[in-house]
Amino acid sequence: MRLAWRSLAIVGLASMALFVVAACGGGGSDNESASTTTESSGTPTVGVDELTADFSAMTKLKPLASEGKGMIGVLLPDTTTSTRYVQYDAPNLKKAFETAGLTSSQFKIQNAHGSTSTMQQQAEALITAGASVLLIDPIDPGSGAAIESNAESKGLKVIDYDRLVTGGPKDRYYVSFNNVEVGKLIGQGEVDCIAAWKVSKPQVLVMSGAATDNNAKLFAEGYNGVLNPKFSDGTYTKVGAPAGTWDAPTAATTFEQQLTAHPNMNAVVMPNDNTANAVISVLLKNKTPANTFPVTGQDAATEGLQNILLGYQCGTVYKPYFAEAQAAAALALYLRAGKTPPSSLVNDTTKDTTLNADIKSVYTKPFWVTKENMNDTVIKDGTITAATLCTGKVAAACKEAGIQ
Repeated sequence: MRLAWRSLAIVGLASMALFVVAACGGGGSDNESASTTTESSGTPTVGVDELTADFSAMTKLKPLASEGKGMIGVLLPDTTTSTRYVQYDAPNLKKAFETAGLTSSQFKIQNAHGSTSTMQQQAEALITAGASVLLIDPIDPGSGAAIESNAESKGLKVIDYDRLVTGGPKDRYYVSFNNVEVGKLIGQGEVDCIAAWKVSKPQVLVMSGAATDNNAKLFAEGYNGVLNPKFSDGTYTKVGAPAGTWDAPTAATTFEQQLTAHPNMNAVVMPNDNTANAVISVLLKNKTPANTFPVTGQDAATEGLQNILLGYQCGTVYKPYFAEAQAAAALALYLRAGKTPPSSLVNDTTKDTTLNADIKSVYTKPFWVTKENMNDTVIKDGTITAATLCTGKVAAACKEAGIQ
């Protein structure tokens, strides 16, 4: 026992010495110091600006994949609130891990199909199977925090993916887009569309995502920040702001009720393409002409892009999921290998209001997509092909927009 304590003391002194050397080294910026330290130690460095659609940056991380131990587990929330989890996240995460050199037995991507108990069971199974890193996009913050706390207590490193798990462990990481900025794009998209479509005396309904989703609160903070001055000075009239939801049928029902209560309504803010499509189905049923009733969206889902081309949706926030997935995979590989991620990757912090703590974060950049720039964004990046997008009645609209 005495020898063990002596050994620990020696390790502790060595660690202190390394800390002092690191603290006293150089007068460069934080980014330069982190990058230099990482490169000089032989660990590859990847930054968010390198995460392109060809996934080439992930090949730089093959040494980390070889060095790391344990499985990387990924828990996605559902298949209904947005098509993104099946259409983008799962395949992009798989491609990122495989491009970095992981085999199929070294990572596992699962979807809880909207069930918190299923996600809990999946997390337990991953821990039992030897996972060393858990990457989670929770169904709600409470169940997510419980899963993360349990995982950390068993030695796993934890990453919040896309949604911040408020109340989770303080030393976790968060990978997403700056969701307040996403909301600002939605709000400005609504403003621009109202002007472009020449909507007279805008009567605007403001709808949101589910109240249990921290991202929905951040989106709303962003678009309300853009729109509230318009409401305050009387340029626009806010007709309502009903309870939020990510469920499309609920969104459609709520919109119909609001439209009945406010028949002069002529614009609506929608937080994603899935709920926007539900609202647009009501407008189509009512024979509302194209380019007259602004509707916003997010996620660059196929139906959202098609609605934009047909003149029923103003635009959508395109979040390059290939970048977010690569950022999450890269971060997981650093943690799996026991390495500190570089500041070129971990480029910000996010306030966890439940803990009143700043969570180390990776932010990638979102874009507002309209028919004018669709060809140069989602098509160019390969997020969707023209063949998939330009089907049926959308074909003529694609040709008009220069998408072939």
